[in-house]
Parts: sequence; structure tokens; C-alpha cells
Amino acid sequence: MPILAGQIVTASQLNRMQPSTTDAIASSATPVLATTTIVDVPGATITLTTTTPNAIYRVVGTFDVLPGATSPTVLVFGFLNVDGVTDTGVAIQGLTSSIRSTVSQTWRGTLAAAGSHTLKLQASLSGSLASGATVRPQNSKISVEISEVV
Repeated sequence: MPILAGQIVTASQLNRMQPSTTDAIASSATPVLATTTIVDVPGATITLTTTTPNAIYRVVGTFDVLPGATSPTVLVFGFLNVDGVTDTGVAIQGLTSSIRSTVSQTWRGTLAAAGSHTLKLQASLSGSLASGATVRPQNSKISVEISEVV
């Protein structure tokens, strides 16, 4: 809803005009072993409350990945999950033996309803690995910016 000429602007409208940002760093290592099993990255979760419908989110997800012994044909995938639904954008990195990588992805979307929302990072592999891979907590994080409609 636009602010009209001559309209009295309320404090809550002004507060919503400023985007809010929140960061969360992964709290522990996340082993990723199975073919298509998507696992949460512990600590890389943000729960927030919007006051208006159709708030826009912008997310940067960073995944610090350390593979075990593996072939370069296996990929690690990083996902964003919003309110229980996996977003379509994916961070992707080919794994080679013991080479650590920092992979990121950005996402943008709309939170249709006002209220509480949970955004979290998740990861999986393209193929099963006995040695697996680990999403490391040191540099794995989610950063969320929310812009609400006035």
C-alpha cells in the first residue's frame, strides 16, 4: 500500500520501510552421507515474524564443505527451506578428495502471510559416499533480509 500525499504516516509504517537483517551461523558439523536425504544444517535457522503479508525475503546461504575421500562426480547440494518448503535455487559444488570449498547461493521470494516464518539451510549429496562430506560450522551461515510492504 503506497503512502498518499497528505496522509498521516504512523510509526509502524515507518518501521516497516527499513529492511531488517538477521544472521545465524551453523552451530555444529553436519555429516551428509546419503544419496538424496536432505539434512538440516544445525544452527543455520532463523525464525522471524512479519507484520504484513507479502514481505520479501532475500537470503544468502554459505556452505563450508569438507569431503571425505571421494570422486569428482559426486556433488554436494545446499538448499534453503522456507516454512517447510524447499526453494528451487541450489548451491552446487563438485567434490574432490579432501578439498574444502565454500559455496554460496542467493534466494529471493515472498512470504505470503503475515506471522512467524522459519528459514533454514539444508544439504545433501548427489550420490552415496562411504566417507561422506561435512558441512562445517566455522563458515556456514544464513543471512536473511526482510522488506515489508508499508
